[in-house]
Amino acid sequence: MLVKVYGSAVFGIEATTIVVEVNVDKGIGYHLVGLPDNAIKESNYRIAAALQNNGYKIPGKKITLNMAPADLRKEGSAYDITLAIGILAASKQIKASTIAQYIIMGELSLDGTIQSITGALPIAIKAREEGFKGLILPRVNAKEAAIVADLEIYAVDTINEVIDFFDKNEPLEQITVDTRAEFNKNLDVPEFDFSDVKGQESIKRCMEIAAAGGHNIILIGPPGSGKTMLAKRLPSILPPMTLHEALETTKIHSVVGKIKNTGLLCQRPFRSPHHTISDVALVGGGAYPQPGEISLSHNGVLFLDELPEFKRGVLEVMRQPLEDREVTISRARFTVTYPSSFMLVASMNPSPGGYFNDPTAPVLTSPAEMQRYLGKISGPLLDRIDIHIEVNPVPFEKLSEERRGEGSVVIRKRVTAAREIQTQRFKTLKNVHYNAQMNTKQIRTYCQLDTTSKNLLRNAMERLNLSARAYDRILKVARTIADLSDSSAIVADHIAEAIQYRSLDREGWLG
Repeated sequence: MLVKVYGSAVFGIEATTIVVEVNVDKGIGYHLVGLPDNAIKESNYRIAAALQNNGYKIPGKKITLNMAPADLRKEGSAYDITLAIGILAASKQIKASTIAQYIIMGELSLDGTIQSITGALPIAIKAREEGFKGLILPRVNAKEAAIVADLEIYAVDTINEVIDFFDKNEPLEQITVDTRAEFNKNLDVPEFDFSDVKGQESIKRCMEIAAAGGHNIILIGPPGSGKTMLAKRLPSILPPMTLHEALETTKIHSVVGKIKNTGLLCQRPFRSPHHTISDVALVGGGAYPQPGEISLSHNGVLFLDELPEFKRGVLEVMRQPLEDREVTISRARFTVTYPSSFMLVASMNPSPGGYFNDPTAPVLTSPAEMQRYLGKISGPLLDRIDIHIEVNPVPFEKLSEERRGEGSVVIRKRVTAAREIQTQRFKTLKNVHYNAQMNTKQIRTYCQLDTTSKNLLRNAMERLNLSARAYDRILKVARTIADLSDSSAIVADHIAEAIQYRSLDREGWLG
């Protein structure tokens, strides 16, 4: 007897429906075809034990299982329950009348319990698109899939529950989620708040500008000056995620299995990989491509602490994602694309010893060592960082103050208002939503200067020996400063403030 059951495979952040054709006929043998990987090939042992321990069996006949489309590579153990139900139905041990209405996914333990899978959200989205009635999943993945409306999501713990559902019409527990209510949870008080930061008012202002315009930023300062503390609080002042952003972010984290017993991700992600990370772990890839850290920080913040300590090759692979805001990974048979629209926040010491230009510290670094240290950061990478700011240690008087600083909620209101101005400005443009995304042509259109501002910028370029790459960056940052001031025009004060945020372009830093 021939039976068709349905599963799903995830490539990139999109799912593809897999048709599992099971044929039981005269003879002896177990043949699994359709480009399965080793984890799927080993499934017959798990299935045999699980069925045996629950009163069923693999029939002693010729069993042929085809996973279509047959030219698409399938991987992982999530097809165990799909194959098992197909075998039971094809051997007439259970009824098969309603099986084709559902996608069934889950890994089997030897006792018949069902283990978690990855990619439940994109699987649910694809199931709804293709008109399936419902989706049967492990309990830990059900809430994540239930974000998708107009699709029945059933949570199961054992294979017996699935068998009884199809064979005896026993009801399964249906999971529902109010997506809008889940999304509104992002208005909670942030875990890290800018009110915890003592002093550093100028740096807080700089972080506010970066958040308002979506600008990448690098913090330069000695150890203990608060660079990491400030970076961790940046997500708390970014505008709340839209529902579309929340769904897209959740899909990426779902693919790598980072969502268990939770629904929609409503907080902007903050990722801080160690400096020993490889280029594949950062941008994604592998034999079976997976998202890297830059995709996991999509719609959020990627923090690279001690930037010069990262391998130069690792930093260089970020250049294309920073520009295109997506990562494309190509293999012989397929290509996957992961979104990677994130804010880059980097920190570094001003020298290998950490105390360059500090009059109270001994000079421990030679000019050659300085050049070698700073040379690890290439010019093209710096081209993609709009704001460079020096962070000085906080004096004791500030640290000992009882008064708390301005909170993240207050700052976020100003940032959100500035972003709304930018949304209106760029509403007719494709793929431009905030100031940091402007190209050269758009800068000339939206960042026009009066004579006073133009003269000020010219003098700064000449007297401070600012590089050519600083010109466009200053204009973009000045545009954001003007938006925070609710000013339609860029004036000299905005240009003057923006000039301060190009430390690494000045003579004496990187040459």
